[in-house]
Formats: sequence, C-alpha cells, structure tokens
Amino acid sequence: MQRRWVLSAAAASALAATGCAGPSLDEYAAEKPALDLRDYFNGVIDAWGVFTDRSGKVVKRFTVVMHCHWQGDEGVLDEDFVYSDGTTQKRIWTLKHLGEGKYPGTAGDVVGQASGRTRGNAFNWRYTMALPVDGKVWEMQFDDWMYLMNDRVMLNKASMRKWGIFLGEVTLSFTKRA
Repeated sequence: MQRRWVLSAAAASALAATGCAGPSLDEYAAEKPALDLRDYFNGVIDAWGVFTDRSGKVVKRFTVVMHCHWQGDEGVLDEDFVYSDGTTQKRIWTLKHLGEGKYPGTAGDVVGQASGRTRGNAFNWRYTMALPVDGKVWEMQFDDWMYLMNDRVMLNKASMRKWGIFLGEVTLSFTKRA
C-alpha cells in the first residue's frame, strides 16, 4: 500500500511540475519589435490556425477575421471564426490597458477574467474558457503566447489543459491588413 502511495505521489509531482514549466515573460523583455496591443490590435486582422490534440495531430483548421478598435485604454476584439467543418463562431473580447503592459480581458465564453501581460515582443494571456465538447461544456485553461514578428505579422501558440492535463494546442498566424 505504501509503495502505491509513493508511486502516486511521484506521478502527481511530475505532472504538477510539467504543468507549471514554461518560459518567463521577462525572457522577451529585450526582443524587438516591442508589442503594444493597442497598436497591433487596431483595424482588421486576418488569422489562420489549427487545433492539434495531445499527440500533435491536426483536429481542426480555422480562419478568423478580427475587427479591432480602441477608445483610450479600452479595446474590443470582435472575432469571426470559420472552421474546416463549416461551423462558425463569434467571440468578442473586451480588454483594458492598465499600464506596465498589463491587460485584463473578458469574453462571453471566458470564465471570470483573462490576465495578460506584454514584455518586449511577447504577450502572455491566461484564461479559462468554457468549451462545448460532445454535448457538455468543459472549462479548459489556456496558456496563450503571442510573438510580434513585424508590424503586420504575429504568431500565437496556446496550450490547453483540463485538471492540469495537457489536451492540445492552438497555433495561429495573424496578419494585420495594410
């Protein structure tokens, strides 16, 4: 019995350690070009993405058209998704710039409030999203990383977890219209 407990504790510790591992936002502080969400997410942005499961298999492809605008320190990202299976989805994010690169945000399918920060060319966005899966709604945690490549292109990689278990990734490429 004690051996089983020790093995269970070791497995839980390993799972917890891998769930917290990842880059630090401070590692990107000197990276250029510097990302200002109010500048980049202003206007129309096109995005192309994939969702991959935990084995890396592409499960779904999608495109997004985003209509973004800011009034002072408050921004709206109005997203229209079209998935490879023909389904569509709309998400409207409301963001607020608090200074020092801090951006909380909300959306209709986000549980509570998202928390985001920028440093250098990077943005780290963490939130819990209520997603429909097989007729049920699951609350999934997202650790979302965006990297500004130039004034028009940004890359995005988000890992999804439930109960600390890695479920898959969303990878996106954003292009700001000229």
